[in-house]
Amino acid sequence: MSEQPQHTRVMLVDDTPARAAMLEQALTDCGFQVICRMASAQGLMKQVAEHQPDVVIVDIESPDRDMLEHMTVLNQHLPKPVIMFAEQGDSNTIDRAIRAGVSAYVVDGLNPERVRSIVDVAVARFREFQALRNELQQTRTRLADRQVIDKAKALLIQHRQMDEDEAYHAMRKLAMDRSQKLVDVANDIVSVLGLLAPKSQRTRDP
Repeated sequence: MSEQPQHTRVMLVDDTPARAAMLEQALTDCGFQVICRMASAQGLMKQVAEHQPDVVIVDIESPDRDMLEHMTVLNQHLPKPVIMFAEQGDSNTIDRAIRAGVSAYVVDGLNPERVRSIVDVAVARFREFQALRNELQQTRTRLADRQVIDKAKALLIQHRQMDEDEAYHAMRKLAMDRSQKLVDVANDIVSVLGLLAPKSQRTRDP
């Protein structure tokens, strides 16, 4: 049996005190630690930053625009696995919630017998999404770095009468001498030699 719930710190967001108390008890019975209970998502990101929960659980009748905006901001700046229990589950609402960063959207409330599996699936889905997002960001960064390096090589070829290999090795040597990354050296070269390009050419550069 997974021991994850015994170590999982939960932040609970529920605007109905009686329902929140029942949900907190169900989570505690399953071995989760409810470290913070909020009546609304107002100030959610600040509270998440302060308490650092492993999972955020939202129990709500139906997520409104403000709630989804808070979820979006949280997902952009301090992403966490978010599970939303709701009474209404039409496809448009679910789609908006998922796009706002909700990892799991569960209709018809919390079944204590399913809570462990729901959290496990939500956390696994969140980690998979984060891995894909990080991979995409790394790919974009590598592409941007490559474009800068290629531009620096072109400027060295143009202004220092080097061929492509000579330009690349010159940048590599400069990077090693300075203990810098190749892309940082390339940025410096673009900053300096780019100013020497004809004005008409500089305006065409992206």
